[in-house]
Amino acid sequence: MQGTRVLRRINTAAVLDAVRRGAGGPVRLTELVESTGLTRPTVAQAVEELLDSGWLRQHAAEPSSLGGRPAVRVSLNGRAAPVLGLDVGPHTVTAGVADLAGEQLAVTREPVRRKGAKHLLGVLGAVTERTLAAADVAPADVAMVVVGTPGIVDREKGRVLFAPSIPGWSSIDLTAHLRTRHPCPVEVENDANLAALAVADERTGTLLAVQWGERLGGGVVIDGRLHRGAGEAGEIGFIRPPGHDVRDDTGRGPLERSIGAEAITELARAAGTRKEDAAAVFTAAADGDPTALSVVDQVARIFAEAVAPAVLVLSPHAIVISGGVARAGEVLVAAIRRHLADLTLTPPRVELSELAENTVLTGALRMALDRVWAARLAT
Repeated sequence: MQGTRVLRRINTAAVLDAVRRGAGGPVRLTELVESTGLTRPTVAQAVEELLDSGWLRQHAAEPSSLGGRPAVRVSLNGRAAPVLGLDVGPHTVTAGVADLAGEQLAVTREPVRRKGAKHLLGVLGAVTERTLAAADVAPADVAMVVVGTPGIVDREKGRVLFAPSIPGWSSIDLTAHLRTRHPCPVEVENDANLAALAVADERTGTLLAVQWGERLGGGVVIDGRLHRGAGEAGEIGFIRPPGHDVRDDTGRGPLERSIGAEAITELARAAGTRKEDAAAVFTAAADGDPTALSVVDQVARIFAEAVAPAVLVLSPHAIVISGGVARAGEVLVAAIRRHLADLTLTPPRVELSELAENTVLTGALRMALDRVWAARLAT
């Protein structure tokens, strides 16, 4: 009896996975028989179970071209297990809801206007509530929550151990807080790691993903899998550029202090050009402003000198930059390529992510969906 139940779960998982891997439209039972190798009665039984549980939905029967019985068609019910992704930063909180097929149902972004963990939790709650309402998803119906946060994270306990950019953040049990509203698994992850997963997508090989905005972090992905090392692989923000004082009362890493978005603006002002932010510096450089071009070259040189040892050790196929600085354009990429060519044996490709500021959220939703599917298809 036990063996029969296990076999039925295996067959049901196989049919569900076949629907998931389909082109997205309704599929016929005949197609599921062909793709799974199961008998028609076995597929029909699995489909019936999945319809009852809400993971599949049935479509109007399609008339047979041979004059036989109309073909039953089913498709994935994306709302059977929606997921919630959160990108929590010291200046902005972004929430997104996606269905089982990965379609984003709603995304909301809101600035954080005051410092401190208590205020940040309030913004997080408000943004989450608005996003779920826009997606027409009840908090209790969320199947998985993944939170991207700055700092060093204890993934097993779901706690932030160190996050100097958010005062008091490490004292918050973020997992327990979110579970009071969402009775589902909650996973807390470093935001740069989620960004790395997002830009890796279907790539093969070794990838160094850089999340570069007001803060600076990174993640290493090898053949689509996140490489964690002993726990903090990819924390390039803590690399010390030559001649930089390692000590800092804010707890920020030396490289982050040297070429984060705020530092880029300060470098421009020190060079004699008053730009309101890093984006204005890059725009001026793209327009040929010699002072802005000099600043961009300085930023690119510092970055290249900092990551060159990692490039020599890992020999990544590509460096992909996401975050606000990803909007800098070719003017920054070209400068980084030029400096890396002088510092490494085999310079990797340097690319800008099209996801830009949405990279962490995309990674959070992707991880949440992976976890839901892994749990559902496990036998």
